[in-house]
Amino acid sequence: MQLEPEQILDALDEQQREAAQNLLGPTVILAGAGTGKTRTITHRIAYGIVRGDFSENRVLALTYTNRAAGELRARLRSLGVGNANAKTFHSAALAQLEYFFRELYGVEPPRVAESKTRNIIAAADTLKIKLDPISTRELAQEIEWRKYSMLSLEDYEANIESRPVIAGLSPNRNLEVQNAYENLKTKAKQVDWEDVILLCTGMLKAEPRALSQVHQQYRFITVDEYQDISPLQQELLDTWMGERSDICVVGDPNQTIYSFTGATSRYLENFSLRYPDATTINLSTNYRSTPEIIRVANRVRANQNMESLDSNRSSGVAPQVLVFEDKKAEADWVAKEIKRALSNGVKASQIAVLYRINSQSESIETSLSENGLEYQVRGGMRYFSRPEILSAIRLVRAEANMPTNKPLYETVTALVRAVGWTSMAPEQGGVQYEKWEALNHFVQIAEELGEGATIQTFANEIEERQRSQHEPVRESITLSTIHAAKGLEYQFVFIVGASEGYLPISFAKTETALVEEQRLFYVAVTRAKDKLYVSWAKNDLDFNRENTPSRFLQSFS
Repeated sequence: MQLEPEQILDALDEQQREAAQNLLGPTVILAGAGTGKTRTITHRIAYGIVRGDFSENRVLALTYTNRAAGELRARLRSLGVGNANAKTFHSAALAQLEYFFRELYGVEPPRVAESKTRNIIAAADTLKIKLDPISTRELAQEIEWRKYSMLSLEDYEANIESRPVIAGLSPNRNLEVQNAYENLKTKAKQVDWEDVILLCTGMLKAEPRALSQVHQQYRFITVDEYQDISPLQQELLDTWMGERSDICVVGDPNQTIYSFTGATSRYLENFSLRYPDATTINLSTNYRSTPEIIRVANRVRANQNMESLDSNRSSGVAPQVLVFEDKKAEADWVAKEIKRALSNGVKASQIAVLYRINSQSESIETSLSENGLEYQVRGGMRYFSRPEILSAIRLVRAEANMPTNKPLYETVTALVRAVGWTSMAPEQGGVQYEKWEALNHFVQIAEELGEGATIQTFANEIEERQRSQHEPVRESITLSTIHAAKGLEYQFVFIVGASEGYLPISFAKTETALVEEQRLFYVAVTRAKDKLYVSWAKNDLDFNRENTPSRFLQSFS
């Protein structure tokens, strides 16, 4: 049902309404944590379409993960404007590459490599270098940083001495592995996800016909989480925009936590310098967290130029800082408190334990398991590493290479039945139920895509979810790195390991790096809605050392 323009605005507060009504020309929305930025931009798009200022099929809303893009699409559908495009940068670029390669050149575009990790290991093997999983991940992040920063291998070589040591390799060996990685991809006629944006940008600049079509297709562009844009993504955005200026960007400089991949908040902070006629709107009313949590968040925030947040919630419980003798005592206390919360009716999916690095989860996992508490780990590849999911993905990729007119849901359910899925859940719990639940989530992704989606669309969606670690939400306790929890919210949040060396991390030596760690802690604090616990352990038995509390804990005093 189509809503009237005023009905769309009725759901917004005064600041959000101002943003929604500012439809044409450059607009920057500075949205603090929990201030309803997604609500604001989706209502702004819907309001513009219903009023007739925007053409629905010429709207493009951009973000960085499939989860965020999916949420944008769902909210737009609920507002009656389901034909507005909401995509990740990568999916929008890939769709244009696929279309124009066939349309202009009569050939298929290069295939996106299934795994950057696999290609890095293969490249290192050619040089007789053995990489462990952590080193492989470091190299993958460095490759992403180089490409998102728009550095060729030659540019990178000229500046490599200023880069940190990667994977324990000397600068020369690091460069050799990256060269081997690029050569391996070229021989296999593959590209990685960063190449997709590079190729799309280059193609549009080289082909005026293609660029003209894109400019005709997308007239009104919105960019969510603009503080996370990289120079490469900005270059593509500039190409999409051309000389036009009907662009709305929304973000929070206090939540820039991905600079290690090339993300920078400078484009957000300097937006008004680039567009002198831009309208700037601040969203500062927080609807997520209690006033007690927001008071801490305001003291933690790194960028004091942003307006401080005001909570719209009733008063709650003051956040607690706790200290324990060791990590086991800390983990056992967390498990005990979680058990108490569950017995008081809090849903498991509303509880999260956050930490700086993945290795900190081990003691928490052990204590939760000993207490019979089910949990899921974000920030890893746990779901997409399950054998039944890997088998299902292989079947989907094979099917995507064969044309079919069958509805997507019918195709996917037939494929997952081959690896053990049934329409009814097994009566018994345990391993069999976990397998069924994993496959059932796979089926639900097909349902989310809706009518008209093809098996090729589904295959691309699964590949993007693997890449962005977009795992299904389960009714269980969440364990997550702070990075992986960005954009999420929970009633109860436990931030563990809040000691020097973890928060801030030990390798954060420069002022720039320390400020990013401060922003990371801000993100962690603002995930909490009702209760926030921050803890640290005096003794680190793994490294036989004594810890000191994180400097960020001063914000609680």
